[in-house]
Amino acid sequence: MEEVRWGIIGCGKVTEVKSGPALQKVEHSKLVAVMRRSTEKAEDYAKRHNVPKWYSDADKLINDPKVNAVYVATPPETHAKYAIQAMKAGKPVYVE
Repeated sequence: MEEVRWGIIGCGKVTEVKSGPALQKVEHSKLVAVMRRSTEKAEDYAKRHNVPKWYSDADKLINDPKVNAVYVATPPETHAKYAIQAMKAGKPVYVE
């Protein structure tokens, strides 16, 4: 993998100042998509952080061919669900 193209599931407060900006700053790493249940909040996050795509459906982010790694930043009770889904799609996963 020459470039890690991240998709974040659950772009909330933690990803605002910590992990989200960091994924953009690391060499060979780029944040290409975010997902939040609220389309409006996902779009707002994406626009403020210069992320090209936003979703309100985790399946769509996971299956986006531009996303080749998934960061799960949702409440703990949903970590396993999204991590397993992404791994089944053949994508590496980073869980908050």
